[in-house]
Amino acid sequence: MNIVILAAGLGKRMYSHLPKVLQPVGGKAMLKHVVEAARRLPDAGKIIVVVGHGSEEVKEAMADQPVTFVLQKEQKGTGHAVQQALEAINPDEPTLILYGDVPLISTETLSALEKTAGDGFALLTIDLDNPKGYGRILREDGKVIGIVEEKDASEQQRAIKEANTGFMVLPSKEMERWLGNLKNDNKQQEYYLTDLVAMAAAEGREIKTFKAQDAWEVEGANSKVQLEGLERAFQLRQ
Repeated sequence: MNIVILAAGLGKRMYSHLPKVLQPVGGKAMLKHVVEAARRLPDAGKIIVVVGHGSEEVKEAMADQPVTFVLQKEQKGTGHAVQQALEAINPDEPTLILYGDVPLISTETLSALEKTAGDGFALLTIDLDNPKGYGRILREDGKVIGIVEEKDASEQQRAIKEANTGFMVLPSKEMERWLGNLKNDNKQQEYYLTDLVAMAAAEGREIKTFKAQDAWEVEGANSKVQLEGLERAFQLRQ
């Protein structure tokens, strides 16, 4: 299985000279936590890390890890980031998408997501009382038909409690084709990886879901406050 970790973000709200994914949780860079969780998967293949801001610093910090780096020169969204990784992906194996600033994701949850996907498409979702900041899962007759980012969501869509965590498993050949059809006609003018869900659904593909049970496992850190929250969650797990 291909594993792509998105790690190109700047992290302005960290107010730190360190690239965001190198901020520590439990005395270890967030990105290292993610790589280690991925490496523990029984069928983990090549681990591809998409870097951007502070790329040389990230490469140096991760020099002891068996990963392949690809550069996202301009940050144009998650879909654009995965496009940069295509050259390093084995198209005959599925691709798992992870995030370098979501350090507490467990190997067990990733394994369950992978099993849910089989040879198809699966999303890791979570039910939240307050899903502010998350994309929402759109369903029709129980079937997933798309994901809407909060900034693009209507009031009715924002009331949906099932949130997108960003973690997904995709069939790689179809993923490459779908990525080639992405458009950036949204408020952020970015290429959203989540738009692949609607593309797949429009082709009649089933998008399966596995629900995470613990919010801390899928939370990212974009600020010092969020980083402190993850640190507390990490300590409670020990």
